Amino acid sequence: MKTNLSVNAKSYAVEHDPRQTLLDTLRDDLGLPGTKKGCDHGQCGACTILLNGERVNACLCLTAMHDGDEITTIEGIGSPELLSELQKAFVEKDGYQCGFCTPGQIMSATALLQEIANGAPSYVSDDLGGAALTDAEIAERMSGNLCRCSAYPLIREAIAMAAEGKE
Repeated sequence: MKTNLSVNAKSYAVEHDPRQTLLDTLRDDLGLPGTKKGCDHGQCGACTILLNGERVNACLCLTAMHDGDEITTIEGIGSPELLSELQKAFVEKDGYQCGFCTPGQIMSATALLQEIANGAPSYVSDDLGGAALTDAEIAERMSGNLCRCSAYPLIREAIAMAAEGKE
């Protein structure tokens, strides 16, 4: 089967098995290893990507269902030479520990900051008209991303720092 994808602003025509996940397509067919395969059941968040601007677990998406969609992976957020503000904050706050979950954490945090900017409420938001970037709000919105090193306080600090625009 052939599916056309736009990944990190590059177009790809991918030949694949119709049962193949987007995670496997990104890693195996497109050579983008930044998106990690953790649990392969949608429970850990290591495979979080942006799909048409929304965060999703790539292990739960079939490639065949995303013909023409816009995908952003960690490789599209920044590079070692030019880190994004979130990546800089993760380094400064030591929010990466072993680093395995970090790509998914950064992708989820990218979506979190956009959700807050768009005024989208979460379960802990005080007002349905928008949400303030509190520690509780960050924790709730990041709850789909697990970290075995338990770096959660440092991850939340890094997100708050990036949101403030500090370097």
